[in-house]
Amino acid sequence: MADDVTFKPTLLDRSSTFYVAGHRGLVGSAVWRNLEAEGFTNLLGRTSSELDLKDRDAVFAFFAESKPRYVVLAAAKVGGILANSTYPVDFLSDNLRIQVNVLDAAREHNVERLLFLGSSCIYPKFAEQPIREDSLLTGHLEQTNDAYAIAKIAGIMQIQATRRQYGLPWISAMPTNLYGPGDNFSPTGSHVLPALIRRYDEAARSGAQVVTNWGTGSPRREFLHVDDMAAACLYLLENYDGPSQVNVGTGNDVTIRELASLVASAVGYTGEIAWDTSKPDGTPRKLLDVSTLTDAGWTASIGLEYGIQTTVEWFRNNTVSVRS
Repeated sequence: MADDVTFKPTLLDRSSTFYVAGHRGLVGSAVWRNLEAEGFTNLLGRTSSELDLKDRDAVFAFFAESKPRYVVLAAAKVGGILANSTYPVDFLSDNLRIQVNVLDAAREHNVERLLFLGSSCIYPKFAEQPIREDSLLTGHLEQTNDAYAIAKIAGIMQIQATRRQYGLPWISAMPTNLYGPGDNFSPTGSHVLPALIRRYDEAARSGAQVVTNWGTGSPRREFLHVDDMAAACLYLLENYDGPSQVNVGTGNDVTIRELASLVASAVGYTGEIAWDTSKPDGTPRKLLDVSTLTDAGWTASIGLEYGIQTTVEWFRNNTVSVRS
């Protein structure tokens, strides 16, 4: 088969084996919840202790035994600016091995439909805004997470190469900044929104008068609730086919200062908000052009203010089990 063979996406068989790689993570757990809600009855997941996706032989043995018909590859080593800039080798090596092992095993066992999840950090630091899919590989990456970005770009390339060489109708989706239930709320290893939620919640509880955030607060970011992302994954599998990665976002962004104010309001913090301008800002703006997705018929439905409120509620109700 070749990539020019006509393939028409259709509804997935709800009774077929569906493997969600990374089903305990932020995205994978949301994908799992959504698939259950949509009537899938044969979902398959393995924790990292049950199956180390960096172990090639173990991954191939798993696929040979389980023979999934569908796969969402949401497993990845992820972290915020500090983690990415401190441990670039880990982010590059671990993610490359996870992706290559899963994608090679899926091809070996003829997985019918597969969706690879990347990240909007694959795009150049100074890409024209909003960022179109064809901006990929047109400029320099943000240095603080370039190793992770390169790994994700390699995943996109492997999806495209698999389509060309083997004709399998696999696809890639590139989400913007995600947040929601199951996120990592570590003060040093998390992304900006969950880190702010934890910081402001602790400040509200302790009665702190000042909360200091990294950077200037001027960068603009787009945020997508993970339940919206999960819905988009299934929608793409059932309605989209093509070699290009598909941006998944809301099409709207806010400054980090605005985000901090939303979080402070959601947790009930009324003190001062300060900024440590000696710390890095990262990419000045990162808003995705989501016209490919909207043209395919899907748009996000969870507003940022409501999404933050419900995420705060989840965080407070799961303080014992929350990743920290």
